[in-house]
Amino acid sequence: MKHKLLAGRSIDPPAIKPGIELTTLVDECFLAYNAARLREAAHLLVRKCLDDNVTVGLTLSGALTPAGLGISALIPLIEAGFVDWIVSTGANLYHDSHFGLGLDLHVGRPHVDDTVLRENGVVRIYDILFDYNVLLETDAFFRRIFDEPEFQRTMGTAEFHYLCGKYLAERERQLGQKRRCLLSVCHEYGVPVYTSSPGDSSIGLNIAEKQLKGSKLRLDPICDVNETAAIVLSAKKNGGKSAVWILGGGSPKNFALQTEPQIQEVLKIEEKGHDYFIQITDARPDTGGLSGATPSEAVSWGKIDPEMLPDTVVCYCDSTIALPLLTAYVLERHAPRRHKRLYDRRSEMLALLEAEFQMAQQRERKAPADDH
Repeated sequence: MKHKLLAGRSIDPPAIKPGIELTTLVDECFLAYNAARLREAAHLLVRKCLDDNVTVGLTLSGALTPAGLGISALIPLIEAGFVDWIVSTGANLYHDSHFGLGLDLHVGRPHVDDTVLRENGVVRIYDILFDYNVLLETDAFFRRIFDEPEFQRTMGTAEFHYLCGKYLAERERQLGQKRRCLLSVCHEYGVPVYTSSPGDSSIGLNIAEKQLKGSKLRLDPICDVNETAAIVLSAKKNGGKSAVWILGGGSPKNFALQTEPQIQEVLKIEEKGHDYFIQITDARPDTGGLSGATPSEAVSWGKIDPEMLPDTVVCYCDSTIALPLLTAYVLERHAPRRHKRLYDRRSEMLALLEAEFQMAQQRERKAPADDH
């Protein structure tokens, strides 16, 4: 009789032949190491994370959109209702805008003379090459729309990106193209997009330039702290679950995960942590950086529900490899979901957060004083 530790399937994959389907390849041939972790992530997405009552937050770091992953993977996921809210670096949103403006980026090589590139007005993101004017034209677009009256006030980054998405969608309409720009698609489907450090991108640089000219546009990422916490709390209090799907790490990862410490530690609202956790990363945990921190470490902060640790997966892989594979897999294996349109429900969710906070404060006031 086999020991229970040997209950796993036998490693006996089929021979890979021409015409094999991607889902069969993942299910039957990704059996060990990070291939197995990728298979586990695909199964967790399809079997649990994409249930109708699960709210899925996606984080983006690293230069994913310049590589075309907004068009090839992120937009199809949003169209299918598989992503409900996003935290991204500002750089990903800025470079995504190039596509909405009809500007071209090109496949290149990483081993080129950057001095020659500079002399010829060519910009490089590793092996992606584009004309320096792409930056100038994108900057000019943002500065023009920032002059519009609706931008002349303080706002959170979700509202800011929603407005930007409206103008990018209009530019796409004028160009006769559709759904090449992540922000325009998020505007269409009501997916709120947050940036945890809005000054750390060319969009922020252009806001800073407009402020020197008297613009009243100000971004308030602190209000995003409560909005994102409200999204997670609303999902849980309404009988659902919260899933985080992390591409890379960095500030977007922390901003999405800190929603639970905000709810539990700071606001004193009774909660347990995110239910499902998937991370694609190339960062090691032993250097102490947030990008490599494991879900079990996140339990100690209250970020992940300890009872849900079996429903966490970390795959050590380049996101540009994993994301297209996971996208193709889930689109094949799971029917589209109803769009939650969380952007439209921000006030409702914030009202719930405020009500729960007030009740938590009342409980604290009624609690007997500590005699020690």
